[in-house]
Amino acid sequence: MNAAQPPVIDIADLGRDATRHAIDAACRNWGFFQVTNHGIDTNLIARLRREMRAFFAQSEVAKRAILRTADNPWGYFDRELTRRTRDWKQIYDYGPADGAQLRPQWPAALPAFQPAIEGFYRACNELSLNLLGAIVENLGMPAGYLDALFRPVHTSFLRLNYYPRCPKPARPQDASLAADGHLGVNHHTDAGAVTLLLQDEQPGLEVLHDGAWRLIEPRDDALVVNIGDIVQVWSNDRYHAALHRGLASAVNDRYSAPFFFNPSYAAVYAPLPSTVGPDRPPRYRPIVWGEFRARRAAGDYADQGEYAEVGQYIL
Repeated sequence: MNAAQPPVIDIADLGRDATRHAIDAACRNWGFFQVTNHGIDTNLIARLRREMRAFFAQSEVAKRAILRTADNPWGYFDRELTRRTRDWKQIYDYGPADGAQLRPQWPAALPAFQPAIEGFYRACNELSLNLLGAIVENLGMPAGYLDALFRPVHTSFLRLNYYPRCPKPARPQDASLAADGHLGVNHHTDAGAVTLLLQDEQPGLEVLHDGAWRLIEPRDDALVVNIGDIVQVWSNDRYHAALHRGLASAVNDRYSAPFFFNPSYAAVYAPLPSTVGPDRPPRYRPIVWGEFRARRAAGDYADQGEYAEVGQYIL
């Protein structure tokens, strides 16, 4: 095993003790790991890759015809902020309709785009729920203990990222914003529970580990998994959501597709009962996901309000 890389875990059988122990160690030591034999069909992945490239190859007029707004976050956007700093990327976000303001938007000229997106979304949702069960068991609770927070309603979404070539890429050595030049995505932790990431062949994802940035090598047979702020809270800091970022490149375009596994807006999360005891009091007060997510989204979309972090909820 490469000590400079997050572990690669075969999850063909999530019920095996060895598999669960490997996931536990990865969550404790890295907050990141890669999974093989994950069960998502290779043809589905190939269709998603093909349609992602086709979408971003469209004209700006065509892409901006389905521009996302403050009221409807599903669609295209090219002015994303992370930590109130502009990212060097274009994105497309898809999530379920809510019967009111939220509604998916589809590119008119790409008829195969919608089924590819919806199929990959469903597969990622199922895999995320299975991984969540393993994580919850590792934290001492029954595997299905938290399923009600994600079923039948949840707020998970799929994002397509396009990082075009950048005339001035930056790569700060520490966890700081770029003083000169651009990052594809500035450093952050993910707000939700679990993130699955499909990378292309171009390396660009870095995770901060032991004080240094580690580039996660793309693998064609694997998905990257990282835990988010919600799992950190559930674990009462046994696990930590790791800072990570995306690099920009002067010579190569890069594509990736993260799936953010998030609970219902009404979900309230706090340290799990199994993580709290006389010698380990809860470190966080209960957090309402809808409130936290709205605060984080306001900063990412329009630089409004204080950037939301779970450290603001420490007791």
